[in-house]
Amino acid sequence: MQTIIISPLVSHRLCLARAVPCNRLLNNHHRAPPSIRLSNHRSTTSLRLFSSAGSLCVCKSDAEYFAKAAASRDSEMATEDVQDPRIAKIASSIRVIPDFPKPGIMFQDITTLLLDTEAFKDTIALFVDRYKDKGISVVAGVEARGFIFGPPIALAIGAKFVPMRKPKKLPGTFLFLPLVACDFDIKLHERSQLGSWKVISEEYSLEYGTDTIEMHVGAVEPGERAIIIDDLIATGGTLAAAIRLLERVGVKIVECACVIELPELKGKEKLGETSLFVLVKSAA
Repeated sequence: MQTIIISPLVSHRLCLARAVPCNRLLNNHHRAPPSIRLSNHRSTTSLRLFSSAGSLCVCKSDAEYFAKAAASRDSEMATEDVQDPRIAKIASSIRVIPDFPKPGIMFQDITTLLLDTEAFKDTIALFVDRYKDKGISVVAGVEARGFIFGPPIALAIGAKFVPMRKPKKLPGTFLFLPLVACDFDIKLHERSQLGSWKVISEEYSLEYGTDTIEMHVGAVEPGERAIIIDDLIATGGTLAAAIRLLERVGVKIVECACVIELPELKGKEKLGETSLFVLVKSAA
């Protein structure tokens, strides 16, 4: 019989994800961590959670989910220092929802992180510690969840927050700028003539089709140093488009930063020479 030990917070999150009555397992975080035991009986896989509150048996599909989630969570935290206790708290506060928004997807739900004031504060603090005193004047946030983490980071490091939005969300008219870099003097001339109400856009590929992100032309200046913030990197298409958009107007991209990475989707490879910093790695 195999036994996997997981933390109370992780056990709580997994139970919520499958609507298991977790109060039977753990009423508070002071009890001993439960264990997951997988066993086979008459070709049927079952899983039993043991704690001081007793045990509970769940079905095969739940057993497979629990095993995968338990294996992919706490063991795959990634920062400069994986021993930082704040990282463990952040990782355990992110709820994983299976088969959402479609079957086969393990959805990383950050709403539970936002409900945990200490974990949310630690998330912002880790990014601030990394980027303060680096001469960064622009924090670009990708719609929509980049808007959650970007503004407090920008305020803390003394930078402006620049929203990178979905199509037709920014007021202004569309301005075409070449896909290849042009002379900065031309860009400055176009900005001075057209003002800050002009919008530039960058298209990127999806699994089926394309999408676009947009930014106001006057939001940044050539030569500024920027970081790009989002909650999660999966295939990397959105972040790659954000990089191209900022580079087209002469901005230096210092780094991309995300709370979560799904490394098996290899999104980092699309970022080219731009480095990526993440707090938590998880299974897709």
